[in-house]
Amino acid sequence: MEYQHASEMNVSVDKYLKICKHNGLCREEKDSKDAIDSNKLSHIEKAYTTILSELGEDVDRDGLLRTPLRAAKAMQFLTKGYKETTQDILNDAIFDENHDEMVIVKDIEMFSLCEHHLVPFFGKAHIAYLPNKKVVGLSKLARIVEIYSRRLQVQERLTKQIASAISEALEPAGVAVVIEAVHMCMVMRGVQKINASTVTSVMLGTFHDNPTTRKEFLSLTMRK
Repeated sequence: MEYQHASEMNVSVDKYLKICKHNGLCREEKDSKDAIDSNKLSHIEKAYTTILSELGEDVDRDGLLRTPLRAAKAMQFLTKGYKETTQDILNDAIFDENHDEMVIVKDIEMFSLCEHHLVPFFGKAHIAYLPNKKVVGLSKLARIVEIYSRRLQVQERLTKQIASAISEALEPAGVAVVIEAVHMCMVMRGVQKINASTVTSVMLGTFHDNPTTRKEFLSLTMRK
């Protein structure tokens, strides 16, 4: 009994040491990541200072003293999707479920940056999938939109990336994604058409092959 108790104690100590070592490594990785992020922030801040100066602004006046730093932090937030993956958010949110009817989440608000002019485009995404014995937490579909929209984008690629990510994660019978968006590069500059909007769609699997299924999705999502 004493030998067994000692063995159990040794196992517990080993597990404790492994946990401590893991936590220590995690802290080191976090500290290293924080240092890298801080360094990147500093570089972006300096770049904004240069831009403002070259535009003819006085970067030392009260209103602009902290603008480069604020702008740098805002840009990091607006592009935070580069540091996120679908695997990170879906790892424990996919469930076995005997359901094969259409699942739709519509009117998901999205904001992104046009990669051509670095100005916003924004609107709504509509997503549907046909489960193949697996379903996903509904909020995760909105999170997938967030991951890919928080990058420098074009709307066509964004639509396809969202659809492909859902298809790869769930392996459903079909995926459909429609995005309706207003592009400020068409509103604030260029042709300056304030009422123009852009609609893109990607249909995979049954949504692509079956016109009836596609029509059902579009009728449910596009009606006002």
